[in-house]
Parts: sequence; structure tokens; C-alpha cells
Amino acid sequence: MAYVPAPGYQPIYNPPLPHATPIVGGLRPGMSIYVQGTVPHHTKRFRVNFSCGPQKGADIALHFNPRFDSGDKIVLNSFQQGKWAKEEHEHNMPFHEGEPFELLFTITPEGYQIMVNRTPCCEFQHRIPPERVQVVEADGDLELQSLNVIGGGMMGGGGMYYPQPGMLGMQPNMPPPPTSLPMMAGPASFHPQVPYVANFPGGLTSKKTVVVKGLVPQGAKSFRINFKMGYSKDIALHINPRLNEKTVVRNSLLNGQWGSEERELPHNPFQPGQYFDLSIRCGNRRFKVFANGQPLFNYNHRFHNFQQIDTLEINGDVVLSYVQF
Repeated sequence: MAYVPAPGYQPIYNPPLPHATPIVGGLRPGMSIYVQGTVPHHTKRFRVNFSCGPQKGADIALHFNPRFDSGDKIVLNSFQQGKWAKEEHEHNMPFHEGEPFELLFTITPEGYQIMVNRTPCCEFQHRIPPERVQVVEADGDLELQSLNVIGGGMMGGGGMYYPQPGMLGMQPNMPPPPTSLPMMAGPASFHPQVPYVANFPGGLTSKKTVVVKGLVPQGAKSFRINFKMGYSKDIALHINPRLNEKTVVRNSLLNGQWGSEERELPHNPFQPGQYFDLSIRCGNRRFKVFANGQPLFNYNHRFHNFQQIDTLEINGDVVLSYVQF
């Protein structure tokens, strides 16, 4: 399933709670909200609210509220004109204490389709037009890793979103996001199968960014992310997390020969049972790679005609959440 990413949206990682992401122009069918996090031990409840404004007491189009302190259930509701409406309950609890999760809200003409860990969870019919939603807020007993807005096609361009200083959930003295952070302009593919192969129309360009979100399964040994030239078997950039060696190998395969490996890292973001978010940006002189919002490594171009790099290949021990470029 492919979506056009919302414009100017950049990911924010491990934000403090409560956290709110503004929705520029409201929600529309075809847009999605993607949440990654972990349910802490001894949790009671957490919530994701689709609010019609940042102020306290604003209408809430969807209140998504997993509760562990009252029979393990998910409560869904709406809040309008100062009053809660009728609750809907989902008793098949997909969240588990101490475990990471991915949560996907997809907006349809009829309502919200909700998936947890790739499995349909529940649906909620529109009671308030989704175009009125201005903020998606997360709060409660939750370790939030990231909250991404995908879709809409507004104003052109693409990617995800960094809340601006002074908005709900942000400290007013926080600096604005650097303009050099990766931007995406193409569709996102949700839950693609591995091995995964995709083509870049026209090849890579300067500032082109590829985002790979996924899960390293328990027992994983290694996986590979390759940027290739489709007319040959050469690999301009080979990213190879090796779980058994606790390292990430980078290399190039040019004219049938592997070059020298690069292995130095400030930290290793690939751990069994954990989600990761990788942003790979093509610059004029090098690739810049971020993991979970933090710089991970630079890789100087060994193949300098990067416009001829037109194929992305991912294979090995990895479960993909989505790929976007």
C-alpha cells in the first residue's frame, strides 16, 4: 500500500510526554498516523487523542485508550461540546507490558482503521469530521519512540514532522529543527515483504533521502541494505548490520570487487526485538546516515555518478515496517 507523505513532516524521536504533533490542514482519507513505542512494565493506561485543537477541553475526534488496570481492554470514544460520548470497547488486547509496538491509524471515508503490530485491531466510525483534527497527542504510561504523519499530499514535498517551539508538548526554549535534516518526497510502502527491491525514478539526487523503518527479530544474524546500479551488480553503498558481531559493516562492490570495510560507530541502533528508524541521505560528496534521529555514520562516495544509483535492495533477517523515498 502506497501513500504520499505529508509535506515538511520530519520525525521526532523519544519525545517527552505529553507529546503533540500538529496536523496542518486537518486529516483526510488516505492519511495515516504511525506510532512506535514501548509499553512499560506496571503500566496502567495510555492514550492517543485526535484533537480538534491544542487547547484543553477541545473536541476529540478519536480517543484511543488502552487500559491495563480495568480488565485489559481498549476504550475508543469521542469528546464533543465538553462531554464524552458513548464508549466502544475492544477486549482483544494487542499490547503487552515491557514489549515494543507499532500502531497505525489509517483514515478512511468511513472512519479510522487501527492496526497494532501489523494485525487489524479495531475500527472507529467518524463522529467528528477528520478535517477538524488539528493535533494528535500521546500521553500516559507509554515510552514513545516516534509519531509520524503520512499522507495528504498538501503543498507538495514530503516526509514527516518536527513540532515547532511553543506548540503543545514542546518546550518554548527548544531550538527549531536544523534545515539539513533529511526530507522525503516519494510514496511510503507499508509492511513490504523481504527481500525488498525498489527503483528510484531517475536515480539518486543530492539531498534525496531514503527512510527505512523496521524491526530486528529475535534470533536475527544479519541483514543488508544495498544501493545498486541496476545495469550491473555493483553496489554503491552496502549497509550490513551483523547482530552476531554487534557491528554495522559499510562497503562498496565496484567492478566485481569489494572495497575496504568501514565499521566505526558512535552506537549500534540494531538490537534484537527492537524497532529502528534509518534515514539515508545522499549528498554531493557522501551519504549521511541517521538512526532514530541521531547521526550514525557518513560514507564518502566511492561511486561518484550517484545519479546512476537507481535500485534499493533489502534482504536478510529484518521485518520492514515501511520504506519511504
